[in-house]
Amino acid sequence: MKNNYYKNILLEMFNQAVLVSHPSNIMKNYIPDIEPSGKVIVVGAGKGSAEMARSFEEAWYNKGYKDLSGLVITRYGHKKKCKNINIIEASHPVPDQAGLQATKEMIKLLKTLNEEDLLIVLISGGGSSLLVLPIDGVSLEEKQELTNSLLKCGASISEINSVRKHLSKVKGGNLASYAFPAKIITLAISDVPGDDFGVIASGPTYPDNTSSINALAVLDKYKISCSKNIYESLNSEVNETPDKEDKIFDRSDFKLIAQPQNALLKAAEVSENNKFSSLILSDSIEGESNDIGMVHAAIVKQVNKYAQPAKAPLCILSGGETTVTIRNPNGKGGRNTQFLLSLAIALDSVANVYAIACDTDGIDGSENNAGALLYPDTLERAYKLGLNPKKYLERNDAYTFFFKLGDLVETGPTYTNVNDFRAILVT
Repeated sequence: MKNNYYKNILLEMFNQAVLVSHPSNIMKNYIPDIEPSGKVIVVGAGKGSAEMARSFEEAWYNKGYKDLSGLVITRYGHKKKCKNINIIEASHPVPDQAGLQATKEMIKLLKTLNEEDLLIVLISGGGSSLLVLPIDGVSLEEKQELTNSLLKCGASISEINSVRKHLSKVKGGNLASYAFPAKIITLAISDVPGDDFGVIASGPTYPDNTSSINALAVLDKYKISCSKNIYESLNSEVNETPDKEDKIFDRSDFKLIAQPQNALLKAAEVSENNKFSSLILSDSIEGESNDIGMVHAAIVKQVNKYAQPAKAPLCILSGGETTVTIRNPNGKGGRNTQFLLSLAIALDSVANVYAIACDTDGIDGSENNAGALLYPDTLERAYKLGLNPKKYLERNDAYTFFFKLGDLVETGPTYTNVNDFRAILVT
């Protein structure tokens, strides 16, 4: 009975965090007050971009404005129906031929724009792999191989994207060059720690503050071997990305429409309505999921032992984007289930702790779950089933662990993405 009671509170917090970040509840606030005189084109990329396009189009026509057109690239299984915006599905997190062809079609659209026209750019998490056009001399296959290596090595999203930008004709501000001199308005849902505009979907319309030297440093740091073409390209000044002084940004505005902090604040409202005080640790936590799990467990123990930094009943909230260094390529799971299993092991069946860890896009890593739930009896039930929690953690197989317990959270695609969501109830 207790498990179900606290499960419902945790799920409601997650649901409200997603809803406050959902395009259908936001996009109407970003339609221009005055109808543009020229033509209007909408493009975008990301796991939430199709719903962003649908919601934008609906709000646009509700204003009685003229027809618009466009093209948006989203992940397979995330398509939404639009009247005049073409939605194309492609691969995430490793790019594919569908994304490449769709990006080329998008550029053709942008090149038709003139000074009196308006370009609306809709970006969300996942846009880096969906919007793909390698620089000359680098093939899609080489980009795919590099992306795989970057995703497995434990690099942060900002590190990964600094490499992606300098091997792309569309990332790191380059997309804006095809639309110049049209007016550009970028509407973004942040899925990155610190809400760095240049990191969200690798900043296709935002000035880049990284260089090829930064990209090379990432490859060196994680001992990633690449093709000769990639190394030569990163060592060439020809492929540097446009910075803030470039004229292509003279008529470009960037607006953040949803972010992790707002999701955490909404979850805090739910916890407080259920008689828990709330403590938001941070909306931008990075690091290895295993380590972050142990740190959260240490905070819980401090609350229980010393009522510091706050006393129970307490809800501890955090967001950001952790990483998992893959040691077992056959393991199933993602950073949220990995975090939760690490938390469970570190807590070792503390009697008054319940938790949830989910990705707000509804997909945690390699499987179809958003995340999972933790109860005081999680380890006890696992041992009865013959499951060794530490073994599952070591082989990056947290999905299987929580699947066998029946504790996965499965929402399907949520059509938004403000990254990791973690809530711990200390009763």
